[in-house]
Amino acid sequence: MSSRRLLKAAEAIREVVSMAILTEIRDPRVQNVTVTGVEVAPDMKSAKVSVSVMGDESRQKLCLRGLQSSSGFLQSRIADRIDTRYTPRLTFSLDTGVKKSLEVERILTELAQERALQESSLQQSNPEETALTETVPSPLPSSSPRHSSSPSPTEPDSEDDHGDEPVVDLDTPAHGVSARPTPQAGDSAG
Repeated sequence: MSSRRLLKAAEAIREVVSMAILTEIRDPRVQNVTVTGVEVAPDMKSAKVSVSVMGDESRQKLCLRGLQSSSGFLQSRIADRIDTRYTPRLTFSLDTGVKKSLEVERILTELAQERALQESSLQQSNPEETALTETVPSPLPSSSPRHSSSPSPTEPDSEDDHGDEPVVDLDTPAHGVSARPTPQAGDSAG
């Protein structure tokens, strides 16, 4: 049997079981249940239904017992909906993925809060260091070099001084742009 057919059957079983749990099962033990997935055996004789139950561990066990006792009713609903040679025998298992993801989220939130507290306590304990790091100028110049053969900072740069024009790095020519500067209207050619 193809895996595509098994996936379609598993999805159909999940739909039937989840709707039946939601609308038709009257067992008081079966409450706050979400069907998270179904795994169907290749021979379609059995299916493992993964469920997530909100509540503590005793509540989850009680709900699983209620689901297992109503598995015959759920199998009859599957037989009505799905036309197969065999109606799969249902077993229920608790899916702890949702619970684990909530726990991971809680831990990450705690870590983020601890980090924020540590950063704020460091800033409060060393206010002069944070003030120094905020006022220290950057070691890099504010503008990029004009070209590799630019004069040293002590020599005047009278040839390439164009006032407030943007500085262009001429060492790496852009596509379609010449590497030589074009003379400006007010510049003398000599």
